[in-house]
Amino acid sequence: MGDVTEQPGAEPPHTGDSAETSRCSLITPSRCTVVFSSMGVLLSVWLCNREDSSRLSSSSAFPPLAVLKSSRLAVTLNSLPVAPADGRSHWSTVHRSPHFLLSDCKQEATRSPVELSSDGVRAEMGVKSGLHVWELRWSPNDRGSHAVIGVSRQSCPLQASGYNVLIGQDSQSWGWELKTNQLWHAGKSLGTYPRTRRRHHSEAEEDFRIRSSTSSHTKVALTSLSIPERILLVLDSDAGTLGFVVDGSFLGVAFQDLPLGVELFPAVSSVRGRASIRLRYLNGTTRDPPALMALCGLSIRQFVGQKRQTQMDKLPLPPCLHHYLLSTY
Repeated sequence: MGDVTEQPGAEPPHTGDSAETSRCSLITPSRCTVVFSSMGVLLSVWLCNREDSSRLSSSSAFPPLAVLKSSRLAVTLNSLPVAPADGRSHWSTVHRSPHFLLSDCKQEATRSPVELSSDGVRAEMGVKSGLHVWELRWSPNDRGSHAVIGVSRQSCPLQASGYNVLIGQDSQSWGWELKTNQLWHAGKSLGTYPRTRRRHHSEAEEDFRIRSSTSSHTKVALTSLSIPERILLVLDSDAGTLGFVVDGSFLGVAFQDLPLGVELFPAVSSVRGRASIRLRYLNGTTRDPPALMALCGLSIRQFVGQKRQTQMDKLPLPPCLHHYLLSTY
């Protein structure tokens, strides 16, 4: 009666080593795959040329001016852009000067050859929160003397008589004048951007030389940087900052203390006849920190290098990781 009979299929009683055995069981084959896959990536990177062949040539003035990007911005810039037909890529058919004509897709705005007029146009959709990146394409040959890009509130004026900086002329807008590199807000020049420059042997990177204009108190840069056609506008609505990316280099914060919780729109102004500006919304993110997987993917792509991105499938990784790395860039 008192004997204990072992039942068929019953588990044996736990011993003192059961806790250790349970902990060891957590090291599953899938976890081992991830660990050794990561080691494979590091080994592959070490075997590859350690010098990133995708760097911009030394003739570009912007890499020495680059500012360290936040993780949110770095992940956003390295993510696949949204579809070109996204509504945030459209210029507004209503909020524009009558001298700006839009293409059928509403992604290109062209200024009519009108004299003694400063004209602006803003995006159809604005943002109140999150970090967002737009691409602006504006040929340097079609800019003229007052080519300005930036952001504005909904009530910003978009047409004025004469030739003036329009975006940044009042308290409702913030603009970067591309010819002189000056920042404008509330009708005042806030200095040149980027504000700090590192010394470099190339003549293109020598320090700004500033002189006072004889016709006004506005300061003009004698050695303004030549801004290329493609510019990325970076608006962080959560931090209240506006910055720009040129030649792949984030040039830092141009404006800060932008109003929070207020809808802001990408905007441009021009005085040049037939000036054509294209707008495209690339991507955005919330104020939450990036996911760990996104950060790991970004690190791998940075180590592999821009020109070796198409060789991701040669890394000793599981197919699912290959697919993730190739589909998120």
